[in-house]
Amino acid sequence: MKSVFHEGELAVQRRAGVEGMARRVGGIIDDTISTAARDFFRAQPFVVLSTIDASERGWASLLAGEPGFIRVIDERTVSVAARPDPGDPAIENLLAGGPIGMLVIEPATRRRMRLNGRAQVADDGIEIRAVEVFGNCPKYIQARSCQFEPGEGIEEIVSHRGHALSERQQQWIREADTFFIASAHPERGADASHRGGHPGFVLVPDESTLLWPDYSGNMMFQTLGNVTVNSRVGLLFVDFERSGTLQLTGRAAVVWDADIVAGFVGAERLVAFQLEEVIENNGGGNRLRWQFLDYSPANPR
Repeated sequence: MKSVFHEGELAVQRRAGVEGMARRVGGIIDDTISTAARDFFRAQPFVVLSTIDASERGWASLLAGEPGFIRVIDERTVSVAARPDPGDPAIENLLAGGPIGMLVIEPATRRRMRLNGRAQVADDGIEIRAVEVFGNCPKYIQARSCQFEPGEGIEEIVSHRGHALSERQQQWIREADTFFIASAHPERGADASHRGGHPGFVLVPDESTLLWPDYSGNMMFQTLGNVTVNSRVGLLFVDFERSGTLQLTGRAAVVWDADIVAGFVGAERLVAFQLEEVIENNGGGNRLRWQFLDYSPANPR
């Protein structure tokens, strides 16, 4: 019988010594959308997408709308009635079709679900045909309330591109308690996931390098499994105060060296990231208003 996991995921599970547990947890992966998932999707004001550009680089993107803009059409199809902001590579990536990962997360309750499949552009946004649908544990999600306010926001959306992080962008990342990561497998498709910790959990050694701890999670290792096979990933940092976004694309590698990992509280591994391109967007299109509630009790201290 074909495993729900690909060779990269299995390799990381073996190295981490959790193969048996991963097989049991993997039973949550389905190819249909449940009634509970349908209701959950419909209630959310934003979604994070993982797409791949023509150069096979990964990008993570934020789309937002009035609750109800994510709609389940049938047990395998989701409609997202929104388009990426101007300047977001996801616009061209979606027009080309291909694999897509979707993360639907409710920070206030720490609930999240992932749906991976194939995308096509529809009249009112995007249509996604599901291949994998599953929930995730609430670990490392900082509780925030989030509201979509269609009547407000910056009218002119401005994007800035570069190949190195400015001092201000480096500080933005150093102060972050949350980011999202897009990864992909050549045959199994794209995936969007979440990473969180106390501010400072992402290190920025220089203008093109990031390093962060990988904490204990669901043991399936979709992201690290993808990275093991395909190093190209995208990162998304959200400015929760001003609603701007920082999109990074580059290459990632898993760091297993025990001596290095020991320097990071709670880490089981590390991930090193090398930047290729960065896009800063002033966030005029998303019009999300966030309020911090509290840090995840699972965050290592």
